[in-house]
Amino acid sequence: MTALPSACVIGAGSSGIAALKALAERGIPVECFEKSDRVGGNWVFANKTGMSSAYRSLHTNTSRERMAYSDFPMPQSYPDFPHHTQMAQYFSDYVRRFGLERLISFDTGVSHAARDPDGVWSVELDTGETRRYDALLVANGHHWDPLWPEPPYPGQFDGVEIHSHHFVDAADFRDRNVLVVGMGNSALDIAVEASFAAGKTFVSSRRGAHVLPKYALGRPIDQIAASPLSPLVPFGVRHALFRAIYRLVVGRVERYGLPKPDHRLLESHPSLSADFLGRVAQGEITWKPGISSLAGDRVRFVDGSVEPVEVIVWCTGYQVSFPFFDEDFISAPDNELLLYRRVFKPGVDNLFFIALLQPLGPTMPLAEAQGRWIAAYLRGEYHLPSRPEMEADMRRERERRRRRYVASKRHTMEVDFDDYLFWLRREIAAGARRARAAAFRLPVAAQASALPGAAGTGGAVG
Repeated sequence: MTALPSACVIGAGSSGIAALKALAERGIPVECFEKSDRVGGNWVFANKTGMSSAYRSLHTNTSRERMAYSDFPMPQSYPDFPHHTQMAQYFSDYVRRFGLERLISFDTGVSHAARDPDGVWSVELDTGETRRYDALLVANGHHWDPLWPEPPYPGQFDGVEIHSHHFVDAADFRDRNVLVVGMGNSALDIAVEASFAAGKTFVSSRRGAHVLPKYALGRPIDQIAASPLSPLVPFGVRHALFRAIYRLVVGRVERYGLPKPDHRLLESHPSLSADFLGRVAQGEITWKPGISSLAGDRVRFVDGSVEPVEVIVWCTGYQVSFPFFDEDFISAPDNELLLYRRVFKPGVDNLFFIALLQPLGPTMPLAEAQGRWIAAYLRGEYHLPSRPEMEADMRRERERRRRRYVASKRHTMEVDFDDYLFWLRREIAAGARRARAAAFRLPVAAQASALPGAAGTGGAVG
């Protein structure tokens, strides 16, 4: 039987290894390249690549049961919200359990990837070698390339400035005045840590935020109302239920000393913290509005107030980038790259993106499901809708996001966890019907070799 299309996975983080396993277990010849010396990507504290955003005290903000791979539960000895060391061990155990190490080339980065005229990918490695593949899966993550304020704030700051990407712990904050800019998950964690060491801790944000606790009604909050059937319940009903629980458990954030949010709950990506609201209420953290200018050893805010500041931690997010692609081929200006359900790029039908999304919920099960979707496609068991249908769907998705979420680079890739999995199950079934109708049950090899862009190389060519 003619070989199935060969595939390359860029990155062995939590998403890359899930996709790697999905393809390997379906018999697809696949190789993975990882710049570091171990798997886990962003979850590897002090990763030798410098690309990890993990800090010393980092715990997950999604619960153990929700974020585990479907066929590899996390140990019951893990807490509800595991520490980064436990997560890194979990990924190492996953790779060993399913024998994936042999498919991963460690300490090997991809310096350039280009699609040749015959549709096959030429993948240049930083070792100087070039290999060719029928399909390319991009799993390089989107929390490693720091985004600094754009444009920079006027004035000059004489103190220390770091991006949250480079934060390790609060040891250097002892007795200093620290300003944390942002209200995302990292900002809340860093502000809490700083508040136990700094002389004063300020948090600046342009708008208010709904801060969610990690637990509600005695359970991890991401398990409240979570059900495989939840997508069958209209979003408005689910939203109302969650708002009611939030009012019961948290109340109004203004009571703690934060401004009233200018948007409804779940119209912005949730910020979770077990301690932030309490530290604000106790006066250990002081909220400030947006910055107007920097003034040496002080910072001016848009309400006219001025505070002495010695350290600024910019929790301003990340930019989505693909350093191995030519910018005029694939790029994400303003962090937006339109894809069919965050995976397929219409017109480049042998290129796939893994976990290039921001879920209301965990990422790893979505990467696992995406890998299985791609595997079915590469085997010819699934056919995509027509290009016009995909592009129409992409436009509808973008409009839905724009109507629902606060306008921000943070929300260009937002998806609902349960809704996404529910839709994907239905779409795979629909694509299987399309494949049967189109292929008239051709042998698997014939289906695979007919993939758009595939040249039937059957494996890597050195």
